[in-house]
Amino acid sequence: MQYILKTLTRLSWLFLPTLCFSQSTLLPQQSKHKHLLERMEILMQDNNELNISTFKPISRQLAVNIASIADSLHSRYPYDIYSHLSPVDQYNLRSLLMNNSEWFEGDQSAFKSKKPLGSFYKTQADFFSVNEKDLFLAVNPVLQQQQSIETGNSSRVFLNSKGITARGLIAKRVGFDAYITDNQERGPEFFQQRVAAFDAVPGAGFYKSFKKTAFDYIDARGSVYFSAAKYFKFQLGYDKNFIGDGYRSLFLSDFGNSYLFFKLNTSIWKIQYHNLFMELVPQTVHISAGNKILEKKYAAVHHLSINATPWLNIGLFEAVVFGRKGQIELSYLNPIIFLRGAEQQNGSADNAIVGLDFKANAGHQGQFYGQLVLDEFVLKELRAKKGWWGNKFAFQLGTKYLDAFEIKNLDFQLEVNLARPFTYSHFDSVANYTHYNQPLAHPLGANFVEGIALVYYQPKPKWMVNGRLIMWRQGTDPANSNFGGDIFKLNSTRNGDYGYKIGSGIAVNGINAQALVSYEWKENLFLEGSLLFRHAKPVNASADNSLMLTAGLRLNMFRREYDY
Repeated sequence: MQYILKTLTRLSWLFLPTLCFSQSTLLPQQSKHKHLLERMEILMQDNNELNISTFKPISRQLAVNIASIADSLHSRYPYDIYSHLSPVDQYNLRSLLMNNSEWFEGDQSAFKSKKPLGSFYKTQADFFSVNEKDLFLAVNPVLQQQQSIETGNSSRVFLNSKGITARGLIAKRVGFDAYITDNQERGPEFFQQRVAAFDAVPGAGFYKSFKKTAFDYIDARGSVYFSAAKYFKFQLGYDKNFIGDGYRSLFLSDFGNSYLFFKLNTSIWKIQYHNLFMELVPQTVHISAGNKILEKKYAAVHHLSINATPWLNIGLFEAVVFGRKGQIELSYLNPIIFLRGAEQQNGSADNAIVGLDFKANAGHQGQFYGQLVLDEFVLKELRAKKGWWGNKFAFQLGTKYLDAFEIKNLDFQLEVNLARPFTYSHFDSVANYTHYNQPLAHPLGANFVEGIALVYYQPKPKWMVNGRLIMWRQGTDPANSNFGGDIFKLNSTRNGDYGYKIGSGIAVNGINAQALVSYEWKENLFLEGSLLFRHAKPVNASADNSLMLTAGLRLNMFRREYDY
């Protein structure tokens, strides 16, 4: 990665003389305001900035702009669905503005605490803050405590996370943020099985054993942001990214570990174009042994988002994953070139994928969205219907529906995902579409079909009730076989060239269902209770069932989920 950073750093100096435009930090992808912004996108229907924001997380400045517009329009919006904001919407908008006050230019007196603790909690949202002419700084503690009871598990299931987060702006031209937590976790039994199978804690990196059957790990992230020439925004960070509008992403998800990256975002007119250059860790045995230097691989990603109409957005995606001993492939640093073409010119040894995505807002109450990933594809083989292994593609289709049954803030989301066998895999262990022994896209890897149903209901400003149902079917491998579900296996070890379909191998049918009740006692302090049921049954084998009851408390932190 040092080669990439040196090259990009030299290029960035060309823009420094024009550094005169504001630069915002990003709103975390799992922020409590995520669903509110999804609602605003659909209710407004034709907001140009939100509609092109398929590459996430989005900037805090944009979030505040949207909240300010929504708040000002609530009394005069020309559609009955949005003729007035509900008390819940008003509460959420106020919370969004309060938690991003560095970009809110209105009256902030309502954000102040009634009883500050000396120099701390002068505002309701931030433990410590400074908001002067050329400096904004907010520092907050991070905490999450979960205690669970799982049927059939004699061990205590728990999560203990504590840390600190900070964000800041220097003259609104350079932004920075940081997040670090120390975590001890003993997840449910299916979580333990996944860690053992992949030698990786989902969403985390290096880990150590804790109390024999639990894990200890640090989650540290941070970025620096700056802008140039009004239309160009840069981010150098160690964090995660997400591309798409669904619950899952088949392009790039935030399921796995963080990584070092450089990102260029070009926004002009109705177009947003992202370049992402990542340093990743290839598949490694005993990855957390702690006694060796891990090898590196790299990835380049392009994503173009265009508002074809005021309500329809279309996107183009491409990525290539590659590794070189002692050198970097400079041709992939070109921010414009078609990566698949460059990969072919280099000898077609790397893993290149392309994709299409769309989202369409309908009637200020609904949205349709989808993704199509092409890893390899030959139309003649598809027409032959022989199940050729090399037709590797993935597909997503989903819909969102707001204020169902004329009940304010009752929202539904339905989504279907599927991936053909061997999608995301490669003929070597370096260029598969993975990082730190975890998939870069869907948690299941490949050779699966999945249906997701989500319910969001906020009956009162401080109360949230969520429901989640995930059903899937995946083909897994008998001993010494490869049917394309495990993307870490070399696809050259497949069992022949034909006869592959979704579910090939040993088919496993699964259900993951959860009900969650959450109460925001104080700003960003949540008391929560959930009930999770997971069922996984291989064909002609006994089922693996888990029922888990959880009580939790979290502060300034996204909730830990076991949704796989």
